[in-house]
Amino acid sequence: MSELREEKMQKPVPGATSIQARERMRGYLYVCLAALAVITLAIAPVSAGTKVMAGSPQLDAHIASTNEFSPGDDVNLQVVIGNTGLNQFMIVESGYITPVDLSNTAKQLTATLDAGDAPLVVKADPQIMGDLPASATATAIFHITVNKYAAAGTYQLPVILNYTYLYQANQEGDETLNYQYKTVNETISIPITIKPEVQVAVSNVEAENLNAGIEGYVFLTVKNVGSDNGQNAVIRIQQNGQSPIVPTDGSFYVGDYPIGSTVNCTFRAQISSDAQQKTYPLDVLVYYKNYEGDYVDSPIETVGVPVNKKVDFSVTPVAANVTSGANAVITYQFQNTGGTTAYNAAARISAIDPFTSNDDTAFLGTMAPGDIRTASFDVSIDPTATVKQYGLDAEVIYRDSLDNQFTSDPLKANVEVVPTKSVMNLLGIPGLVAILLVVLAIAGYVVYVKRFKPR
Repeated sequence: MSELREEKMQKPVPGATSIQARERMRGYLYVCLAALAVITLAIAPVSAGTKVMAGSPQLDAHIASTNEFSPGDDVNLQVVIGNTGLNQFMIVESGYITPVDLSNTAKQLTATLDAGDAPLVVKADPQIMGDLPASATATAIFHITVNKYAAAGTYQLPVILNYTYLYQANQEGDETLNYQYKTVNETISIPITIKPEVQVAVSNVEAENLNAGIEGYVFLTVKNVGSDNGQNAVIRIQQNGQSPIVPTDGSFYVGDYPIGSTVNCTFRAQISSDAQQKTYPLDVLVYYKNYEGDYVDSPIETVGVPVNKKVDFSVTPVAANVTSGANAVITYQFQNTGGTTAYNAAARISAIDPFTSNDDTAFLGTMAPGDIRTASFDVSIDPTATVKQYGLDAEVIYRDSLDNQFTSDPLKANVEVVPTKSVMNLLGIPGLVAILLVVLAIAGYVVYVKRFKPR
């Protein structure tokens, strides 16, 4: 019985074999997946992060091109800012998160230029430069004006730099970085040199016979207020733009022109005929040999020069009534209505049809402003001349104080052609009536005598 029972127990139960096989296959699958995962982890690359241990921006500044300027210069100063900062220690290791910013990058950089003790004016606001990475440069442009009378020398211009940089990045967990920034405000000095040069200042301006249309004198007192001792110096005047003052003798030799010296100069200038009575600009400068042995022009000093009204004349008839077919003398008064003296003046008329003249010029002499002179001319009138008023062309020829000859603007000398004089013109109607009455009275008396007087 027992053997029979054991034989039954060993006899497989229907369906058990397939279940065990599936379990066995599932176990094999798990083992394979686990092995595959281990192998994958063993051969797959592991991502690494970078951690910067030390480093910061290192900024410097310099001026692009030349750093030498002259008094009175008005320029755009280009300041180049460079970053030479290094990251001194870096760790590359798995598990680190690489920061977005580098510690040697100057972020949100702003540059400000200050004049310091230099004799100039900075006409620019702070310049926003943005982020400046290491080994990079950026240029800030500042408009400056050097004082006109700046003393020569070397000056330091402060450049104020304001920026932030990544001071520390602490990793918190596998996916978080805590950034810590520092703000820096530093000043870097850049040198500039103001060159010595002659500068002129005009302390006195006078004019003589400087009237529109003629030539006169300009007197200037010129001082060297610069920082260079000029050699072989020549003081010059020149026309300012469209000013009516045009130099005809515009150079005055000085020679040595040390700092602080003053020179009285005399120049000649021609004034345009259309100039008005007012003050006009004139440029003054010095041509000289400078401290380096070069011949240069000093900066221009512009001064005002007074110009008086032009030389002008008026003409007024005194005896200018003539008859047709007659020879007559016509007389006029010429007046100097201008602002200066006319020397050796002479009046001249131009006879036009129906007039002719063999004596068309009359000497007036020297005429100060306001003077009046009388001039007479012999003329002949054509017998067919129409009775009316005519205008003869007249002019005055004169000399200025420098003996230059000029001719006035055209003038009109009016002359009246009147009817030929007759008895009727001489006696008029009342005279004729009186004569007629006398004649009638005489005739009546004669008749009375002949008829009624006793024999």
